Amino acid sequence: MLKLEGISWSPEDGAQILKHIDLEIQSGKLTVVTGPNGGGKTSLAKLIAGVHMPTGGRILLNGEDITDWDVTRRARAGIAYAFQHPVRFKGLTVRDLLNLAAGETLNKGVICDILATVGLCAREYEDRSVDARLSGGESKRIELATVLARKDAKISVFDEPEAGIDLWSFNSLIEAFGELKRTKKGGLLVISHQERILEIADRIVVVAQGVVRESGPAAFMLPKLLIGEKLAICPRGKEGTI
Repeated sequence: MLKLEGISWSPEDGAQILKHIDLEIQSGKLTVVTGPNGGGKTSLAKLIAGVHMPTGGRILLNGEDITDWDVTRRARAGIAYAFQHPVRFKGLTVRDLLNLAAGETLNKGVICDILATVGLCAREYEDRSVDARLSGGESKRIELATVLARKDAKISVFDEPEAGIDLWSFNSLIEAFGELKRTKKGGLLVISHQERILEIADRIVVVAQGVVRESGPAAFMLPKLLIGEKLAICPRGKEGTI
């Protein structure tokens, strides 16, 4: 389980983005964080991964304080993160990247299954370099595939996984999240506005203006989101009424 206690964050030259966030990501459960654009969702994901360091509060992974750990140490401890805007790795092939993520040499069948989940054909992509020649959508899918390849992940974080994904691949991704819930012991955190992702969540957290506006079981939260009741957002992330 990952636990955030009173987490705050401000960039060095800017206003406070996150303000005293309390959040639990339970093992074996899918937590979806939603809310209006600019509300702090991606910053929250980066704080969990160690890309940013909090300016207040602490982060606990299975009871161990990891607040000061950098992104490499957190990754080794079992925090997997799919960036909203994927990085590129000149000199590495897709196969290399998946093997590194998995921590072992994957056979062709496994690579094929993982890439198929994100809508890519292994024959066309496993030997391609992960460099600037890939389109934005291709890079996004490969980034998602590396998280799916990790077997030791205690917490897997997906930042707007639907971005750059076509409808067919999105349907496969929904199935993959369902399979991860059923077969993996680690917790899943997804940043998303998509109704179909909200529908498969165990818990939904609304983050707006840097604070948790409301959270609860999906069965309780989803109807409120869909009708905009008492929340400052609608499912598409636009401002609404309170």
